[in-house]
Amino acid sequence: MTNADTLPLLDVRGVCVDYPDRSRGRRATTRVLDDVSLTVRPGETVGLVGESGSGKSTLGRAVLGLAPLAAGGIRLGGRAISGLTGAARRRLAGELQVVFQDPQGSLNPAMSVRDIVLEPVIAAGTPRAEAERELRVLLDRVHLPADTADRYPGEFSGGQRQRIAIARALVRRPRLIVCDEIVSALDLSTQARILDLLVEIQDDTGVALLFTSHDLAVIRAISHRVAVLYRGRLLEFGDVRDVTASPADPYTRRLLMAAPVADPARQRERRAAYRAAFTDPAASPVTT
Repeated sequence: MTNADTLPLLDVRGVCVDYPDRSRGRRATTRVLDDVSLTVRPGETVGLVGESGSGKSTLGRAVLGLAPLAAGGIRLGGRAISGLTGAARRRLAGELQVVFQDPQGSLNPAMSVRDIVLEPVIAAGTPRAEAERELRVLLDRVHLPADTADRYPGEFSGGQRQRIAIARALVRRPRLIVCDEIVSALDLSTQARILDLLVEIQDDTGVALLFTSHDLAVIRAISHRVAVLYRGRLLEFGDVRDVTASPADPYTRRLLMAAPVADPARQRERRAAYRAAFTDPAASPVTT
């Protein structure tokens, strides 16, 4: 094994992100990510989990260059990518892609699926005939029929639109895809099918995923490792089986108790334990 094989694909080190806070003054800021460090290995899925406001989507935006860093750095394939702009940022699109939470909002309703999926590679200079061949492969990869290409986003269900968004993310053959709450708006059965599809794609292509969700059950189903965030701080980061079986932080235990189970009796017990955790002063979610 070469040294390059042992390096992480994505290396996030000491990242801090501040957002403007107009309620405290014109130049005031609030720290929404505070000294967060994690890695993503080639072909691995790392889950980011936490409640709304935990900073998980902000971390994804920071990796994508959409949230400027106040401190720290981000490297992809050993190369610093934080702060890239212009042509350098556009070239990075061949290695780093994103699938957003709302496929209806992220897909242009006036464009056909063919144009939506192929626009990135045609803009990058791929001949049209070659791009068309790639389109057929991609639609098959995301389990959509060939006639999907000539239809428009409004003609599809939410799950189908998310498959189209995944195809678009894959067209440049990236090394890493940021998946930002991409199943949260879908019903449970559709969620399961999309998660199965991502696992299949990862097995076939070796693409790595940075996958954000507020649902620890979803994270457990797809991730190799998991990072637990709370109020911008990283509380735990490790193998998903270890973190979910023996969580070290009280907040992670609360997330586990909040996850629904099929047995009504167990669900009542978990709900009672969850409520008790929030009234127990010794169960503060902030570690020291």
